[in-house]
Amino acid sequence: MRVGTFILAAQFPGQGQGEALHRAVRSAEVAEEAGLDAVWLAEHHFVPYGVCPSAATLAALLLGRTDRIGVGTSVSVLPTQHPVALGEQAALLHLTSGGRFTLGVGRGGPWVDLEVFGSGLAAYEQHFPESLDLLLRWLSEPRVGAAGARHSFRKVAVVPRPDESLEMPSGPPVVLACTSPGTVRLAAERGLPMLLGMHCGDEDKAEMVALWRRTALAAGRDPDLVAAAEHVSAGVVQVGDSRQGAAEVLTKAMPGWLRRGLAAHETVDGRHRAMRDPLAYTELLCDLHPVGPPERCADRLAASAERTGIRRFALLVEGSGDLAATEENVRRLGAEVLPRLG
Repeated sequence: MRVGTFILAAQFPGQGQGEALHRAVRSAEVAEEAGLDAVWLAEHHFVPYGVCPSAATLAALLLGRTDRIGVGTSVSVLPTQHPVALGEQAALLHLTSGGRFTLGVGRGGPWVDLEVFGSGLAAYEQHFPESLDLLLRWLSEPRVGAAGARHSFRKVAVVPRPDESLEMPSGPPVVLACTSPGTVRLAAERGLPMLLGMHCGDEDKAEMVALWRRTALAAGRDPDLVAAAEHVSAGVVQVGDSRQGAAEVLTKAMPGWLRRGLAAHETVDGRHRAMRDPLAYTELLCDLHPVGPPERCADRLAASAERTGIRRFALLVEGSGDLAATEENVRRLGAEVLPRLG
């Protein structure tokens, strides 16, 4: 089982953006000290839900600050950037880090980001598969051109080649964030592992894994590779001395952040969107994920792995909103929960 942290760089009420980013960096540094598998970095624009606008840039910083731990994006939002530019960054990080970088990509949402970056709503609603395929070709071929509805250019050399290393014969791993049957099928047809969100319970994730396997096999993917796919399950963790105490840490801090962060998302076309009740959502996350004493957290992770078949976890550690408490949470996760998982 591989357990890592999920870092949003969340800006809690009363905090500055620099404070949120400092906590994000320290969370990653402490995660390596604590023996965790990886840190996964979220990307958002114009909202306090998360103040990191470039997961790949923050990944570069953290790869330079650490020696062993894996660093992944969860996710780099593909519709707001050019697939070739993102592919170049991924290849660079892969080669210079000794293979410690994983590129997580996703479709994002119908947010005003699409207007600001000039990509338009079609990049989100129609052209995501085209952009994804271009990115995958950039990471696997020596020369790439495009003749699609969204991207069209003559063949050019891929520099740097992500497989130009004796130690690493292939490019960086790629995972795809999946929130619907459509994106599950998209990932499966391309043989990409899934990154599944923290709002989903084990039953929903198990169904998505089953759909992924059926679709991948139907698409002719190697059965051994299908069975070995390393999907990633996002969640929340708060290690405490009691279930009630750990849950109270989150229910006191997270609703205020969620209320501001979720309300700040603005759709590009004015479409209506329903917002979750912040307290009810926090309580749901406490029920779904490892929140409580170390033995309960370990049991919850083991049970989730058994039910879903997913053995990689990206766990939000900053739910307290406090730097010292976040560092303690990460250290306890490494020292008291991981040993119970074997």
